[in-house]
Amino acid sequence: MNGKPDPANLVLLGVVTGVRGLRGELRIKSFTAHPEDLGAYGPLWDKAGEVSYQVIVTGEARGQLIARIRGVSDRIAAEMLKGLTLHIPRSALPKLEEDEFYHSDLIGLQVITTSGEVLGTVSAVEDFGASDVLEVDGGPVKGLVVPFTKEVVPEIDLNTGWVMVNPPDGLLEPSEDEAKQTE
Repeated sequence: MNGKPDPANLVLLGVVTGVRGLRGELRIKSFTAHPEDLGAYGPLWDKAGEVSYQVIVTGEARGQLIARIRGVSDRIAAEMLKGLTLHIPRSALPKLEEDEFYHSDLIGLQVITTSGEVLGTVSAVEDFGASDVLEVDGGPVKGLVVPFTKEVVPEIDLNTGWVMVNPPDGLLEPSEDEAKQTE
């Protein structure tokens, strides 16, 4: 790729969550389909598209990648990268099929029910094993986690910025802790 990418066309692939050891290794949470492939995407960019990073995956521990970034060789330099988000130009990613989405495209979308009730916004997309879930913040239900299935999320409109949810029974019920707080 020649030049710097347009920040508006960058897709989030990972975030540096911490350091490991004294030689500049990093812990990275990968948002790719196959986390271990993060380094295979080529140079990754900061969110402004100003600085590129060559990521070399060296292993995995506690559900996160262990990696090195070319030019980072000690813990002090690695500490400076904590919180760094790693992006790639959308044009470098494979084309998506209809009803496929990059997780980063869902972050920030408004979540509404099929009856029009606003539940908040998507704050994260997580994969805990069975299937992806949407974490929803800023709405009437604290700690709302929505299964990301076609049955529960029948429609997504990226152009207007919303996710429609058909909540299964009990999904919008307050937790026991919340119920006790309102008594």
